[in-house]
Order: sequence, then structure tokens, then C-alpha cells
Amino acid sequence: MDKITIRSLIITPLKKIYHPKGDILHCMKDCDRGYSGFGEAYISKVKPDQIKGWNRHKKMTLNFIIPIGSIKFVIIDDNIKSFRKDNIAEVELSPQNYQRLTVPPGLWVGFQNTSKTDSLLLNIADIKHVPTEKESMPLSKIDYNWSII
Repeated sequence: MDKITIRSLIITPLKKIYHPKGDILHCMKDCDRGYSGFGEAYISKVKPDQIKGWNRHKKMTLNFIIPIGSIKFVIIDDNIKSFRKDNIAEVELSPQNYQRLTVPPGLWVGFQNTSKTDSLLLNIADIKHVPTEKESMPLSKIDYNWSII
């Protein structure tokens, strides 16, 4: 499913360390590619089959990690005049596909829980949340088929 066609996106494989009492899941270090500073970290809970989006940040770099569940991300670069295959990226993250998705500012992001249970999304952002820094748009404004295959 990971179709990365937007050049500025970064997918980083993350290390999982097995421990008999509970695994250790690495997230981000300040020397990692995609790290551009720290502003805040937060966790979003997404219920099964729910879709959140579309949002675009003007300045914030997003670093998404899914420690529980499974979430499909759709990223769209509308800086190109018309929507085509090379300006839409789809990435599904989960503990089984344990990676970090780094999304720079200026790209539209939507995501859907593809798990049968609640999923948790960790975002490590490079700046603190400022409401005027983010643009939002209803899901219906972009013609994208969210059906789970």
C-alpha cells in the first residue's frame, strides 16, 4: 500500500526491541532524518473506520507513528495544478509496519483507522500548535475513495 510519490515525504523504519514484559518502540531522535526541532507531542485516538482530515499546516512538520492499531494516511500535494498519481501518496502504518511518516508543511493530510479497534496516532511536531497555522477542509472537497479494501 505504501505508494510514496511526493518527494518531500520521508518514511523512516523504526526499531522495536523485544522484551518479555513488553516491547520498546523507538520513535524519534534529534539526529534522525526528518527531525526539525521539537514543539510538542500528542496522541490522537481514532475509532474504527473513522476518517479525519483534510488538514494542511503552513509551518508545522508532522511526524506520525502508530504504536497501536492501523492507520492509512493520504497525503496530497495540491501545489501542482491538477491532481495526478504523482501528487497523492498513501501510507499505512501499524506495529506490523512500524515506521515514522514525516510530512512537511504545505501538504493536505487525511487519515483513516483501518483496524477493528481504536488506533493511537503519535505526532511529534516541530512547533507548538497554533490554531491559525492550520487550514482545514471537509473530506468531501477532495474526490478520494476511502473504502477499505
